[in-house]
Amino acid sequence: MPSVAGAGGWLGLALLAALCLAGYNFFIKLAAGHIAAAAGAVVLQLVAATLGGIWLLSLHLKGTPLPVTGRGLGLAALAGLGVGLAEILTFIVFERGVPASVGTPIIVGGSVLLTALLGVLVARETLAWPQALGLLAIVGGVVLLARGA
Repeated sequence: MPSVAGAGGWLGLALLAALCLAGYNFFIKLAAGHIAAAAGAVVLQLVAATLGGIWLLSLHLKGTPLPVTGRGLGLAALAGLGVGLAEILTFIVFERGVPASVGTPIIVGGSVLLTALLGVLVARETLAWPQALGLLAIVGGVVLLARGA
C-alpha cells in the first residue's frame, strides 16, 4: 500500500481527480433543474467519451502501447455501467430538490465506504487502524447528513 509521505506520484493526481469529481457533482446539481435526467446523463457521457477518445487517440499517435485484455474490457464496461447509473440517479436526486451540500456527500461518502468494503472483502486489501477510523468517520458523517435531509 503506498504511503501518503511517499505519495508524490499519486497524491496530487488524486486531489486533482477529487476536484474534477466536485465539479462533476456540482454541475449535475446546477443542470438538474434545466434538463431531463436522461438527456443530462447522455450529454455528460458524450462529453466524457469525447475527452477519453481524444486522450486515447493522442496516446496512439505517440506510439504508446495500449494493451487491452478481455478481462480489462469487461471490467471497464462494468465500471461504465456503474457510473452511468450513478449519473442518472444523481440527476434524479437533485431534481427532487436535495441540496448539493447534502446529496453529494451522501452519494460520494457512501461510494467511498462501499468501495473500501469491496476492496477489503473482494480484493483482499488491508486497512490500517487510522484508515478504518477514517471510514467510520465517513459513516458517521453520512448518517448525520441523511438525518437532517
